[in-house]
Amino acid sequence: MPRATTGDPEAAGAAALDALHPGGALGLAVSGGGDSAALMRIAAGWAQARGVGLRAACVDHGLRPEAAEEAAQVAALAASLGIPCDTLRWRGWDGRGNLQAAARSARSALLSAWAAEHGLSAVALGHTLDDQAETVLMRIARGAGVDGLSGMAPASGRDGALWLRPLLGLRRAALREWLARRSATWIEDPSNDDPRFERVRVRAAMTALEAAGVSADALAAVADRMQAARGALDARAASLWSQASRVGPCGDVALSRAALADAPEEIGRRLLARALRRAGGAWTPRPRAAALGALLDAARSGALGRGRTLAGCVAFDAADAVIFAREHAAAARARAEADLWDGRWRVRTDAPGAVAALGEAGEAALMAAARAEGWRAPQAWRAAPRAARLSTPALWRGEALACAPLAGYGDGLMAVAYQPDVAS
Repeated sequence: MPRATTGDPEAAGAAALDALHPGGALGLAVSGGGDSAALMRIAAGWAQARGVGLRAACVDHGLRPEAAEEAAQVAALAASLGIPCDTLRWRGWDGRGNLQAAARSARSALLSAWAAEHGLSAVALGHTLDDQAETVLMRIARGAGVDGLSGMAPASGRDGALWLRPLLGLRRAALREWLARRSATWIEDPSNDDPRFERVRVRAAMTALEAAGVSADALAAVADRMQAARGALDARAASLWSQASRVGPCGDVALSRAALADAPEEIGRRLLARALRRAGGAWTPRPRAAALGALLDAARSGALGRGRTLAGCVAFDAADAVIFAREHAAAARARAEADLWDGRWRVRTDAPGAVAALGEAGEAALMAAARAEGWRAPQAWRAAPRAARLSTPALWRGEALACAPLAGYGDGLMAVAYQPDVAS
């Protein structure tokens, strides 16, 4: 995305929206802070000029007493701009683990479900150039490689949604100055000054780094260059993937061991990430480089044995390939977003019952049907890895199996494989 650190933020934001918008109604994730308040105002003018529908959402994490009032302020601002606004509430924090990471994950899931519910083509976020620089700095501290130093992309997919960052070329201060010139107000979140959080500490360190000549613009430029390098590596991996992979009827993936052995390590890790995402579905997180590297070593040497789990999938050795399948324990927790079940299957049913993984109980029911009714599954089903079969969708009525569409058993449920974007 071209840099727009000077000039008119409104024009720069509109140009970025023109470049990123995939068509259709657009969602806006708005906290009420300066960045997202500017995003909503810029998007309002842009959408009005182009006839694009907008809908905003504010996530109330329930972590501060002021959160409900702040959500009401966001709704009032949206109403003044003629934008429908929904408040999404999260009450899942149990006081354990990394609060910011848990809140971020919950926010992504809530916004993704909201976007699907309202038929939004994408959700725009208020990340700025400063956020990009801070992200790169945090990843440098972790020893990140090409992918980590790529920072945040102007457009990316996660949790089944497309996320846009039209302000990524703009400085935080420039947006606040733009708001101030319009006598517009915004909310200051006190957590942005809480040194318990890594990003807050990094933000404070940026002042000293700027004085030493390490500017936010320079760090963001690193992200731009790493994104270009990542694109080149991904293109090579995509070419090899088309030759070296095969997707089975139950969503399992076979990846040539010879291709993994011959590929450079960066390409090999990308092939594994693609296989995990294809087998695991649209919501599969990308594992860390160290975990992918360890899996690559084992896959190349045929040391996976009966299976190794990663990112909700199981990988195991076959004669001349590595097989990836959805881990049954992960599929057993699967949810449906609109008609997308477990991020892997488009499902449709008008019959009573609930869609859930086939599992061992379903496998037992199919075996009983084979004995009692003479039913026989098609050859493709019988040839699929057991792990893949267990994680396919089925229609249940209480504890009774009504339909296992991939096995050709019963009726009432249709399931078509969903092919997520597997780009690493």
